[in-house]
Amino acid sequence: NNTLQQSLAYAVRRTSNLSSGSVEICKTADDALRDIPDGARLLVGVVVVDAVNVVCILEGFGLCGIPENLISALQRRGVNDLTCVSNNAGVDDFGLGLLLQTKQIKRMISSYVGENKEFERQYIGGELEVELTPQGTLAERVRAGGAGIPAFYTPTGYGTIIHKGGAPIKYKKDGSGEIEIGSEPREDRIFNGIPYIMETAITGDFALIRAWKADTAGNLIFRKTARNFNAAMARAAKVTIAEFLFATDVYVSLSQVEEIVEVGALDPDTVHVPSAYVDRIFKADHMEKRIERLTLARNSGEPPAPGSSAAKRELIVRRAAKEFKDGMFVNLGIGMPMLASNFIPKGMSVALQSENGVLGLGPFPTEEEVDPDLINAGKETVTTLPGSSFFGSDDSFAMIRGGHIDLTVLGAMQVSQFGDLANFMIPGKMVKGMGGAMDLVSAPGSRVVITMEHCAKGGAHKILSECTLPLTGPRCVNRIITEMGVFDVCPERGLTLMEIAPGLSVDDIEASTGAPFTVSDNLIEMSV
Repeated sequence: NNTLQQSLAYAVRRTSNLSSGSVEICKTADDALRDIPDGARLLVGVVVVDAVNVVCILEGFGLCGIPENLISALQRRGVNDLTCVSNNAGVDDFGLGLLLQTKQIKRMISSYVGENKEFERQYIGGELEVELTPQGTLAERVRAGGAGIPAFYTPTGYGTIIHKGGAPIKYKKDGSGEIEIGSEPREDRIFNGIPYIMETAITGDFALIRAWKADTAGNLIFRKTARNFNAAMARAAKVTIAEFLFATDVYVSLSQVEEIVEVGALDPDTVHVPSAYVDRIFKADHMEKRIERLTLARNSGEPPAPGSSAAKRELIVRRAAKEFKDGMFVNLGIGMPMLASNFIPKGMSVALQSENGVLGLGPFPTEEEVDPDLINAGKETVTTLPGSSFFGSDDSFAMIRGGHIDLTVLGAMQVSQFGDLANFMIPGKMVKGMGGAMDLVSAPGSRVVITMEHCAKGGAHKILSECTLPLTGPRCVNRIITEMGVFDVCPERGLTLMEIAPGLSVDDIEASTGAPFTVSDNLIEMSV
């Protein structure tokens, strides 16, 4: 018995000693980044990747959860030729946009260019390599990398340029719009009758992330939607050192935290990233936590003028809101689709999911409710409703790919008569990135509804026999709602006009539509 008690006491002492971990607490961001060389692959509120050079992963979503002090320190150090893996690149003058301004980034692996004009300019001008990756695929590639899984199959991107190859990674600098470096095609297989493509994992040499709290052992806790990609990327950073015939892998994650507490102060049940993944932490003296799109609740004002663009959009989103059913889980895309949330019928329970890691979105906040750690996928400030939950981007897209979202509402540049969707780029001219749209439209069991103005500026058709722009997804659209009417879409039979706006005729619809369609025997007037 004495021997057993002594052994147990020794085990407890040993476990207690180990729980403190080996994390290094750095005084400054510059000290934390002291050994990042040129050509590094970084995981930092973004991830930096290169097959030969060091890669850093730097995480965040828009400006929410980015390690702003670490990024600024990277800029000061002048480290060059970085390959960065990140959902996006911040804005022109903040976040990774700073490293773009100083031309320190060689390649971005991202899902979304968004409103960063310098990002778009460098990419289209052939100055920057960009590997556009669907947001859910990006999250899963990083998660797989941290879990030691070299590759996986996903339905996302099947039938698109992600699958077929040839997506522009780098354009020629002569302004011709010709591709200098194109993407490689993906291997594909069919499982249970569903086509999938193979994606490989992502790891980085260093991960630069931002946490809310850390203890001196290196355990991390994130706050609200600032978790996004941070937790997955903290697990995926890798430094490989090779000497002669022997190589060893060392995982190095650098975390910028808002509060450091002693070991034992954090409830183990609340830890998002265990200390085994974290090597260095430092407490920042200042954190701006800039908000990209401050969006506030507004009292309903005067209705839009009849015939105006605002009136068209309101008609579309009011009609889109009729797609909601009680108890649904719904994802609303950026822009017009998100406005449909303003018209959820009273008494109906609809849980709104956002790709950046929240289920149960509420209305826009008042000035007093604004929280920079709480945004939607459009980077707008939001609130949450009772019963809501927060999670990482990898869990968010597991929810989507797993078929747990009932309805997706998105915008579009073009839709074909058989339901092909194009909504993320005009090659050589404009690129926003696919964000999470490819994942959403490829998710089994989810209904996809498109909301858009019937014609583009100048009257060009947006509903076509065949899309001329790169596809977000083939034969994935179930319904199209415009200010002129509502079409159902069948991947075999094509378009059927189900509803028509007041004051319009079928001839009016035909003149504005670049694809054949049939008219339902039960055609009704579009109502909201």
